[in-house]
Amino acid sequence: MNKSLQEGVALAKELKGALAGKTVNCEVVLGTPFIHLASVANEIAGSKLGLSAQNCADKESGAYTGEVSPSQVKSTGANYVILGHSERRAYYSETFEILKEKTILALKNELIPIFCIGELKEEREAGKQNEVVKAQLEGSVFNLTAEEFGKVVLAYEPVWAIGTGLTATSDQAQEIHAYIRSLIVDKYGKEVAENTTILYGGSCNAKNAKELFSKLDVDGGLIGGASLKAEDFIGVIEGFN
Repeated sequence: MNKSLQEGVALAKELKGALAGKTVNCEVVLGTPFIHLASVANEIAGSKLGLSAQNCADKESGAYTGEVSPSQVKSTGANYVILGHSERRAYYSETFEILKEKTILALKNELIPIFCIGELKEEREAGKQNEVVKAQLEGSVFNLTAEEFGKVVLAYEPVWAIGTGLTATSDQAQEIHAYIRSLIVDKYGKEVAENTTILYGGSCNAKNAKELFSKLDVDGGLIGGASLKAEDFIGVIEGFN
């Protein structure tokens, strides 16, 4: 929940300009507040940038005042939606079942879900991180067919490393990303697992991006604070190169 509409459009414009002459070896997607979506879609049309909502409703339409449906998100020009972010789980009590419904509806409306999983500090300290991410996957997305799951992007968020200044080491990130991929192998087979994008989200910035992204199973980043200034975000994107 950052930036006014005008500031958000200005950031998108600045990023579009900065990336225009560059070779970019990754997809770059802006995840904006709902009220920015349509305006940012207009601003980035024809550029290298993709567009994502930060959430959507688990209902298609109707008397749900204040909610935004997947079809409404799609109508703005967005092509992605972030689901299950740790803040949504923690502050808005989003359950496995709610997230299951959101994922199904997002796919139905041709949105690519960026589905977040990850453990809390106390769960990491208790050595339960594998147990936690397995339950989150089984509870919300492992009900999908292989074809449907193949359209989902996963984002691993160590909740203890978000906005705390702590970052998982690149080895810690690789270890759990490899475990997540092994769960996909068990469920859907090797080909689906190898084609699944697993992002790392936990205080990823221009200083640590290159090392994190160098790891075999870390396919990119879900960037928070470091995406709010174009210069900082460009540094992360260049870390992928």
